[in-house]
Amino acid sequence: MKKELYSIDNLKTLFGLIDLTSLNSTDTEEKIINMCLKVNGFNKQYPDIPNVAAICIYPSLVEIVRKNLNAPGVKIVSVSAGFPSSQTFTEIKKIETIMALEAGADEIDIVISLGKFLSGREKEVSSEIYQIKKTMGDHSLKVILETGALNPNQISKASILAMESGADFIKTSTGKLQPAATTEAFMIMAESIRDFATKTGRKTGIKPAGGISTGVQAINYLEIIKKVLGENWITSNLFRIGASSLANNLLNEISQLKNPEKEMVPYF
Repeated sequence: MKKELYSIDNLKTLFGLIDLTSLNSTDTEEKIINMCLKVNGFNKQYPDIPNVAAICIYPSLVEIVRKNLNAPGVKIVSVSAGFPSSQTFTEIKKIETIMALEAGADEIDIVISLGKFLSGREKEVSSEIYQIKKTMGDHSLKVILETGALNPNQISKASILAMESGADFIKTSTGKLQPAATTEAFMIMAESIRDFATKTGRKTGIKPAGGISTGVQAINYLEIIKKVLGENWITSNLFRIGASSLANNLLNEISQLKNPEKEMVPYF
């Protein structure tokens, strides 16, 4: 990481690119409501920092977020389609996606059918992504590659397959399988996006997720974006970070850079 990239301004930028995530089997309505209230009140507490880009939850909690989230510009993201294993029927994946959108989701995150992909059934994988995207209209679709289970060549191939099948974003990981996000996998994905954009003229977003909890880690991904895709990709329409603990840690790091003597109380 270039030391000059570790700055208050870049940490603030990264904060505004977070998909604030809670994907636990223990999630309750009360927990998610509290998350929404924190996001609603964020800009009053931190007027000089952009709010998170989105809240990401399971489909059954989308309606709770829709009813309780009123922070301007913050999206509702639902994982869907048999997340996190993607081991269910395509028709069920489509129905779950439609139900999540009807409940109020703005964006959908799905997992590539990894078993089929690893078995060489790429046409089936592509068809499934295409069918799910077709049910979504103008809503954004993020396709999770689960890069921890893939070698470099497979990451490149899966990236192109997902984009050709209609993905608006490609995402590294579910966070449920290790390794999760890595800069090595992210670099391959970014290069695939660059090449696809050169070939087709279509920009695809990118989202690292899983295990990103510090400002230094997040800056490493920002550096790759700057190097491979350029400044134009540093927008919530093209770059997100899936994280749960990163938000508080970024706030703490921003506070420490401003005033090393000040002890920060976690916000989220």
